[in-house]
Amino acid sequence: MDEIVRQATIVLRGMWKHRWLGLLTAWIIGAIGVVTVLRIPDKYEASARIYVDTQSVLKPLMSGLAIQANIDQQVMILSRTLISRPNVEKLVRMADLDLNIKSKAAHEELVDDLMKQLAIKTTSRDNLYTLAYSDQKPEQAKKVVQSLVSIFVESGLGSNRNDAVIAKKFIDDQILIYQKKLEEAENRLKVFKLKHISLQSSDEGRDYFGRVSQLVSALEQAKLELREAENSRDAIKRQVVGEDPTLLPDDSESVAGVSVPELDGRIDVLKRNLDELLRRYTDQHPDVVGTRRLITQLEEEKREKVTAQKQMGLSNPGTSINTNPVYQQLRISLAESEANVASLRARVGEYQSRYNQLKGAMNMVPQMETELTQLNRDYEINKKNYDALVERRESAAMSGEMDATSAGVDFRLIDPPRVSPKPVYPNRLLMLPLTMLLALAAGVFASFAANQFRPVFFDSRSLGEISGLALLGNISRKVNEEEIRHEKKDIRRFFTGLGLLLGSYGAGIALMSFFLFHTA
Repeated sequence: MDEIVRQATIVLRGMWKHRWLGLLTAWIIGAIGVVTVLRIPDKYEASARIYVDTQSVLKPLMSGLAIQANIDQQVMILSRTLISRPNVEKLVRMADLDLNIKSKAAHEELVDDLMKQLAIKTTSRDNLYTLAYSDQKPEQAKKVVQSLVSIFVESGLGSNRNDAVIAKKFIDDQILIYQKKLEEAENRLKVFKLKHISLQSSDEGRDYFGRVSQLVSALEQAKLELREAENSRDAIKRQVVGEDPTLLPDDSESVAGVSVPELDGRIDVLKRNLDELLRRYTDQHPDVVGTRRLITQLEEEKREKVTAQKQMGLSNPGTSINTNPVYQQLRISLAESEANVASLRARVGEYQSRYNQLKGAMNMVPQMETELTQLNRDYEINKKNYDALVERRESAAMSGEMDATSAGVDFRLIDPPRVSPKPVYPNRLLMLPLTMLLALAAGVFASFAANQFRPVFFDSRSLGEISGLALLGNISRKVNEEEIRHEKKDIRRFFTGLGLLLGSYGAGIALMSFFLFHTA
């Protein structure tokens, strides 16, 4: 610690030796600083405040119906991108700043300077924006701010409507594309269903294997009913064979009273079928007309047989066309059984044909279901996208109408452009003390540098350390009274010069403060 104090003392004594150089340097630097500060041209600041109201009544009312952009974010982006080169070039033309510009390089330099000097201050919480610009000419600064306010308000959110038109056109084009895709998917699905209509699900929603299972059950049931009908028919046949016909006398000449079993059974079955057809169809239906024609033919054939039997009975009185009633009833039952067996055989054949058809197509079913699933998936995807695009188009159209009615943002000029009455730059009251400190620092540095270049040794130890030689001794010098008085006088002159420097600065600062106070 003692060594550090000793070294500091040596340096300070050396600097004191060159104090006049330091004082002269301080005066020169101070004078240069004062002149520089006084020659800096004054700049006046023009400013304006704008409030951007982004709260619209339509915003909550149209929530979920129309597409609403983030107005706050757009206004913030607008404020950050307002000072762009195209806008600044437009501002130069509006404020007539390019009247004295003769070259393109000067114009580019002017635009660059404006981009650095223009300022936009904002508080995002309140949407309050302050536009400011400083210039040596107050009127020109005000004109620049007025032009900047106009650009800010005119820019607004006008691009939103162009974006809405572009978005609507894009959505319309996409709708046409998806409409074509949807029609193609519908046609593919229709062709596929027509091609495989026999393998499609029934009306009850059963799949292929459900239909096969149902058809097998129906086939087995039909076969069982066929066996039952055949057994019943065979039993009737045995009864018919075992029943002897009984010849009865001719008690009536009427054809209606005579029974022909093989024809009566067929006629009865056809009449029952006719009744069934009449319950479902009209008299003009082809099946009804055909059934009636067949009944008429059978009745005509019956009349011819009865007539023939009557004629045979007249030539052979021992015979009669009338038979045993039980025998006639059995013949009728036999005919009905034959008709029932034929109907059941036709049903079994139909079921068997359907089963064979489904069984033959069993290998095609998995592939068909896979293709149908893919077709349905493609159709559903295209339909979903198409419906979504149509909904978005309606929302975009509604958003465009809403933007045409109200843009959703309102620019309010809170403070019109005005120029500050006092220069905002330079702040000479702050710069003058700084120049004083700079002058003092320059003087101290000059004394220190002079001591380093021309060092002075005040004791033998320092000389030995610097030279590296052994000292044999030292010689002291006696100072007389005259030298002491001269040294004191020199010190007084030094502090007087330093005081004059500080006093000059103090007087200048006081005078400038008084001037600024009275001109405010």
